[in-house]
Amino acid sequence: MKFISKFHTNWKKERVGLIPFDVQEIHEEASEIPQGIQLINAPYLWEAGKKGDGVVVAIIDTGCQTDHPDLAGRIIGGKNFSSDYSKNPAKYEDNNGHGTHVAGTIAAIENNAGVVGVAPLVKLLIVKVLDKNGSGSYQNIIDGINYAVAWRGSNGEKVRVISMSLGGPSDVTKLHNAVKNAVAKDVLVVCAAGNEGDNNSNTNEYSYPAAYAESIAVGAVDFNKKIASFSNSNDNVDLVAPGVGILSTYMGGKYATLSGTSMATPHVSGASALIINASESKYNRTLTEAELYAQLIKKTVDLGIDKRSQGNGLLDLSKE
Repeated sequence: MKFISKFHTNWKKERVGLIPFDVQEIHEEASEIPQGIQLINAPYLWEAGKKGDGVVVAIIDTGCQTDHPDLAGRIIGGKNFSSDYSKNPAKYEDNNGHGTHVAGTIAAIENNAGVVGVAPLVKLLIVKVLDKNGSGSYQNIIDGINYAVAWRGSNGEKVRVISMSLGGPSDVTKLHNAVKNAVAKDVLVVCAAGNEGDNNSNTNEYSYPAAYAESIAVGAVDFNKKIASFSNSNDNVDLVAPGVGILSTYMGGKYATLSGTSMATPHVSGASALIINASESKYNRTLTEAELYAQLIKKTVDLGIDKRSQGNGLLDLSKE
């Protein structure tokens, strides 16, 4: 795909960060399978015993509240690349809220309380590249991607999915190369399409790294399956998922309802783990990134609107 590049030579000095999102409400407690998880029909694959077991997803974000009750036992490791905590690489706790929300949508456990994620048995590698204000550098993100790809667990585990609900306006060659390297190593790179949309599918809005052809760019819909007015549109949008009024885990052991393509992205990241379970069990081998992408796109439903807004359609894990 060809698109207008916003490449800047001074990218090392640019700040990049969270795609703007809306915190609608903070809740002290919750007890439900969130509506977004139900809309993509994640429980359909749960019934087949596919809950992300054995799959590692790297969340490149603001960190994570590692002792949140709904994330107990999900964290397999992590590293801090941000300026927070005096740049201590071993401290990747969330001090913003965004990363913890993303983590819950992917991996919140089934414990008869709180919320449940798309893939409640998945393991999370927490890569903190953004500070408490949701800001960082392109270099932080590049380093975070490269770390996730090279990471190995104590039992030889590898990252299979990278989830990035962040972005910036610049096409940076080193960032693109990091994404291409991840994909070449058979890692699915799932990114928020961006919230600069103007509710007009005829105009282009780009956020990087989502705008790279190698990334899986995720747009947002509401619970009525209507494209969110803020969701970016361009030829590189791959699919859409719930991103309006999404309930998930939050800092302080709490829960919050947030909106943005940032919230749609972890639905696809968690779904990718379920698809890895199902597909590799079916074929009895490790699938390539291209094969897994094909399996993901098979589980979409055309919404009958412009492809530049919806890509291949709405994620539906019940689709065979």
